[in-house]
Amino acid sequence: MSDALKVMLENIEQLSTKEKALAAHCLLTAMNSKSDDNVDADWLKLAESRSADLESGKVKGLSWEEIKSEILS
Repeated sequence: MSDALKVMLENIEQLSTKEKALAAHCLLTAMNSKSDDNVDADWLKLAESRSADLESGKVKGLSWEEIKSEILS
């Protein structure tokens, strides 16, 4: 993991909701330099599937602290 990503993850909670949204938008925009016609449909299908798994109890969600601890270790 790059030092830049580590710094961002360590400090993300200090950002306002608007700043987090802007950061997410910038990251997604940087990834989407070449568009794929099926990307939106694929993401929607995946989001619906994961949402159903959470709602049914098939999987357990993790807190941001758990995720950050795992990433930074």
